[in-house]
This record gives sequence, structure tokens and C-alpha cells, in this order.
Amino acid sequence: MVGIAVLGAGRIGKIHAANVAASKFAKLVVVADPFAEAASRLADELGAESMTDCEAAIDRADVDAIVIGTPTHTHINLMLRAVRQGKAVLCEKPIDLDMAKSLAAVEEVERLNGRVMLAFNRRFESTFAEMRAAIEAGDIGEVRQVIITSRDPGLAPEDYIQHSGGIFRDMTIHDLDIGRWLLGEEPVEINAIGSRLIDSAMMQKYDDYDTAMVQMQTASGKQCHINNCRNAVYGYDQRIEVFGSKGMLQMDNLRPTTIRRWSADVTDAREPLLNFFLERYQQAYKSELDAYIDALVNKKPLPTTVQDGLKALKLADAAVESVATGRTIKL
Repeated sequence: MVGIAVLGAGRIGKIHAANVAASKFAKLVVVADPFAEAASRLADELGAESMTDCEAAIDRADVDAIVIGTPTHTHINLMLRAVRQGKAVLCEKPIDLDMAKSLAAVEEVERLNGRVMLAFNRRFESTFAEMRAAIEAGDIGEVRQVIITSRDPGLAPEDYIQHSGGIFRDMTIHDLDIGRWLLGEEPVEINAIGSRLIDSAMMQKYDDYDTAMVQMQTASGKQCHINNCRNAVYGYDQRIEVFGSKGMLQMDNLRPTTIRRWSADVTDAREPLLNFFLERYQQAYKSELDAYIDALVNKKPLPTTVQDGLKALKLADAAVESVATGRTIKL
């Protein structure tokens, strides 16, 4: 049994802690969060101990591995503390919002041969995984274009926007990772545009955007187009199309049921889309955690690494630069 400490008792920490507690191969040893009430409530619910000191939780002899779901600015310190003790890490993205700090952290992790997995949970969603497997099997031949639509159901609160690092580092970074993953090649240039169409005053205040488009191209000419918006009134909009030399793959939105209705009042009416990422990617979070534990128990390579986090952040930073300068950025 792998003894695991979950750091952070917020919405992401709750998901990870529940998944650890449900695993046959891991034990949820402790939940740590500076907010004692949040930590104890979650720990009590899942039969674990609680602490307010995340560093002390890492140091425990009965903790073999950690899951980091704390605010971004704490990631590097907690990650490196665990790595220096030979403990494995599953860390929510990004490593940090600052590229120089992220680079230094990755260098230290690799120097110490640290076992760190970056939490790009969408790779573990069953439909995403099936799409990648179909590409690798040659079902659509050579990939030519990847088109990703990712829109949130509503604008996040101001205190979240203030500390998010901006739409490209917070929201688009998931799509940038999926784009490079499905293309099978690293982009060599990126072009991005951003608009303030939902709450222009707040976006202006934090030098951010609520609506964005990104285009990327690899050295061989493969293309990726990403659409993002912070507000889709019809729900959490997650769709992908991969076009290749021998065909095409499409991934559609998920709904509570697949029932479709026809009547005198409606034509082809369906249930609304799932309304939040916690619902849409519930299975992905579980599969991600299972893959992490499986890699630890069976001494397999981790399915994602700090390099994946670094490459996604590099693309996000380039998108920010592209919007600011109005130029295509060479990578």
C-alpha cells in the first residue's frame, strides 16, 4: 500500500483525496491544508488524519507519495521538498506561473531523478485516450489538423481571475497540452488573439482576456486551432476534431443522458451539457490518480512528467507574447 498525503482541501483536493481513499493500492494517510476546518472535515469524511502544515505532512515516515492541490505559488516548494526525500509527486498544473522558476525547479527534479507527474487530467479521460489510441493505430492516417473547442459555462469569480495567471496559463494550457499530445509533434510557432467580451472592466484590471483563439504549427506543417471562452450559456463546451490523411475523428460534449425528444414543441431536444469541469472530468481524475498509483506500485514510468508541464507553460507564455505584440511567435 502506498501511503499518500493530499495537500490542499479545496475542490481539487477533495477529488484527489476521495480517489486515493477509494484505491485498493493506496492509503490516504493525511489531508493537509492551512485551513484547519477544511482539512479536518475532508479527512474525517475519508478516514484519514488532518494537518495544517503541508511541509510536515510531506516529512511523515508513513507518507510515501504526495498529491499537490494547493495554490500555484506553493507548488515548487512542496514538490522539491518531497523529491529531496525520495517521495513521488502528483502535482496540479502549472509548476509555477513564472518560466524561470519552473525551469529551475525542473532542473532540480531531474538532477535528483525525482518522480514527478504533472496533472493533465484530460489525457486520462476515456474518450481523449481512445482518440489518441486511434491516431497511434493509424485509423486516420497522418494527422493534418487538430481543432479544439473549450469553453467554460461561466466567468470565474474575481478573486480566482486575479491569481489565475491569465486565460492562457490557466485555461488554455490544458488545450495546449492536448494539442501537442494529439499532433504527436512539438509546435514550432504560435499565434494568438484575445478579447474582452464578457467583463471588459475586470479583464482590463488584470490584463487578462475572457475570449481567445490560438493557432499552432509543427515543423512538418501540422496545424492546431484552439477556441476558448470563459462563458458559454449552454454549459461546459468540450469538443475536439482531428483530421487526417485517411479520415477524421470527432469528440462531442457529454450530457447526463443520451435521450433525444421530438414533439409538437421541440425537434431533436436533448439534455443540457454537463455544467462544470468537475462533472465532465470526474472519470478522468480517477483514471489519472489510478495511473499515478499504478506507476508507483509497479515501478513504471510516470505517464506525464515535469517536461510536459514545462512545454505547456512555454506555449502559454508564447501565446501571451503573441497577443501583446500581434506577432506569430517562433518557438
